Parts: sequence; structure tokens; C-alpha cells
Amino acid sequence: MILATALLAQGRPPETALDMILGADLPTSVVLLVLAVMSFASWILIFWKARQFQTVHRQGARFFETVSQARTLDEVYRALVGLPDSPFGRVFRSGMNFFGEIQPGVLHGERTGQGLSLTHLEALRMVMEKEEAEERDTLAEGLPWLAIIGSISPLLGLMGTVIGIMNAFLGIAAAGSANIGAVAPGVAQALITTVVGLFVAIPAVIGYNHFASRLDLFVGELDGFSSEFIGTLAREGKV
Repeated sequence: MILATALLAQGRPPETALDMILGADLPTSVVLLVLAVMSFASWILIFWKARQFQTVHRQGARFFETVSQARTLDEVYRALVGLPDSPFGRVFRSGMNFFGEIQPGVLHGERTGQGLSLTHLEALRMVMEKEEAEERDTLAEGLPWLAIIGSISPLLGLMGTVIGIMNAFLGIAAAGSANIGAVAPGVAQALITTVVGLFVAIPAVIGYNHFASRLDLFVGELDGFSSEFIGTLAREGKV
């Protein structure tokens, strides 16, 4: 507002968005600063989650390649020693370890299994679901902040616009001039916070929806793998 007034005094209005940002009054500057911090944080989250999901996808591909080459669950378990730790591997090990505690020696062919009761099967499923939930929560870290930034940024920008327009009209009233040349620079400067708010919110919303859909796909793959694990135990005659 100060720069806009100075430019008007020199006979020319602010010509660029940079002129309006540099000439912003204190409330508008505070809103712009907060939006800048939120934008920086959202891009850090976006790059972090993109790398995290890419790593999980790569680990899952290697895990399923190993599973497809093994003939038995015991072979898969031994092959996991040479693979990097992954969500699928942790879910698989949780199921194998629990089954090994219930039926010692069955997985290694040292003795014949007696079959699992319905209670044991339900307990096995709950153990694997607990591990699935932990993996889901780990991969979901940071997503709520993207949602918060995406929803708050436009409102914060709108608040800055309202404050800017109020100050513009107060300045007009004090100057006693209501022509378009006096009104336009102040209103245009007030609208800059709405533009910045949308600029911050759009990438955050896109990133959140993209990663949320990938998380749902990941959870579905984990759940399907757990069901396939129990089905493989039955197929091998271990339950």
C-alpha cells in the first residue's frame, strides 16, 4: 500500500505483481510470509512422499519377483534375507513368525501340522492386519499436513484480501477521492494474497489426492497379499 501510494504520487500505478508484493502493508506482508512458509513446506512434503512411494514400489516389485520364483513359503522366507527390508517383507515375516510359534517345525518340514483352529486363523489374520496398519500409518505420514495446507491456504489468502480491501477503502475515505485511479491499485494489491493462496493450495491438493490414491492402492495390495499368504498355507497343507 505504501509503494502503491508512492507510485501514484509519481503519476504511475504499480505495474507488476512484484510491485504490489513489495509495497504491501504489514498485515498483507504477514499473510504473504505465512503463505510462503506453507508453500515451502508443501513442496518438501510432496518431494519426500514421491520418493517414499517410489522406494516402496521398487521394494514391492523385487519382493513379488522373489515370491514368484520360490516354490514354498519356506523358500521365500530364506530368500528375504538377501532383500532390503520392505513393507511386504515385514508383513510376510510377521505372519511366518506367528505361524511358527503356533506350529513349531511345520514350516521347515520337520513335522506334520495338525491344522489351525478357527481361533488360530483369526489370530494370524489379526497379527498380519496389525502389521498392515503400521505400514499404512508409516506411509501416510505427512499427508494430513498436505490436506491442511491445501484447505487453509485459500482461506488465509482470502483473509489477506479482505484486510487489504478494508485498508484500501479506509485510505480512500481519508484521501477523499473515489475515482477508479485511486481505488484500483489498492484493490489489486489486496487481491494478490488470494492469488498466492491459490498458488500454494493447488499443488498441495493435487499432491494429497495423488498420494492418497497411491496409499489406498498400497493398502489393497497388502491386504491381498495377506489373504494370499493364508491361502498358500492352506494349499501347502499347513492349516
